[in-house]
Amino acid sequence: MNPQYTLEDFNFHLPEELIAQYPRDKRDESRLFVMDRKSSDYRHSVFSDLPAELHEGDILVFNDAKVIPGRIFCRRKTGGKIEIILTRRINDTEWLVICNRTKRMNRGELLHVDKDHAILFKVVDRVDDYLKVECNCTLDDDVLKEIGEIPLPPYIRREHDVDDAERYQTVYARESGAVAAPTAGLHFTKDLMDIIAGKGIEQHFLTLHVSWGTFQPVRENDLAMHKMHNERYFLPEETSQSLVRARRENRRIIAVGTTSLRVLESCYDNGNYKAGYGETEIFIYPPYNIKSIDALITNFHTPYSTLLMLVSAFAGYDRIKQAYQEAVKERYNFFSYGDAMIIT
Repeated sequence: MNPQYTLEDFNFHLPEELIAQYPRDKRDESRLFVMDRKSSDYRHSVFSDLPAELHEGDILVFNDAKVIPGRIFCRRKTGGKIEIILTRRINDTEWLVICNRTKRMNRGELLHVDKDHAILFKVVDRVDDYLKVECNCTLDDDVLKEIGEIPLPPYIRREHDVDDAERYQTVYARESGAVAAPTAGLHFTKDLMDIIAGKGIEQHFLTLHVSWGTFQPVRENDLAMHKMHNERYFLPEETSQSLVRARRENRRIIAVGTTSLRVLESCYDNGNYKAGYGETEIFIYPPYNIKSIDALITNFHTPYSTLLMLVSAFAGYDRIKQAYQEAVKERYNFFSYGDAMIIT
């Protein structure tokens, strides 16, 4: 009989100083925790040696979502400063945002953008923990680059750095719309991807626009009561067909990040991967049986998080608990700018 896990099962001791506040000098200098989920064996490596962990014929699946400069500073009519983060585009002018003054905002209130006073947001409604706002112009990439900055995760407790615009973005990012990075991909360099391709390892892409909900902790002790955030995705036909071929030929499918895995698991059905656009609110936690992939590259995640639950479902709860204890002991860096692990 499978054990029934509760929220408290996904707590662990993490010293504050292990939460990475800055990325390493070079992307692929991150450490790499290598774990075999069948034998429970593990060893320590560096990310630049990832090709040694891959086999000819493997498929790596990347999330090519691009983080938008969605952190915008505004002024209320009273002159008070307001920070908003764009979290989801509804249409050309309407967005859901989070705000550091959500409960104090009134419907109809106007917020003028600090960096361009001609641009303003009108508060339309409250939707759960979010505000629905209407902008007086279309916020395309060029406009956002002028008025916003890259939103960093809430556990990075420092001011925005000029390097964040590059480093909190994968080298293959191309589909704008995410408000958080698919962080497992931050370790890849173009040179490393070329080396991997040279080994006969396929690289394919999908898109999942990571939402701010990825940072929201689970609050229900009964995990079945937790409502997962909803995220938009696109699985290209080319990627789908390559995955089906790999399944048929018994080649390994390796998800680069939990976001890629969420899409693949949402689209998977008995050996097929349904291509196209969609939305997913899939919540993966033990004893869920993940069928769409064979290996996972991921970072080290926060206590109580849905991401920690997902990797526990893939690798096994006891194995992940042991791996995280070892990572803390060996002083790995955690979270978005932290180190990586590959689970095979």
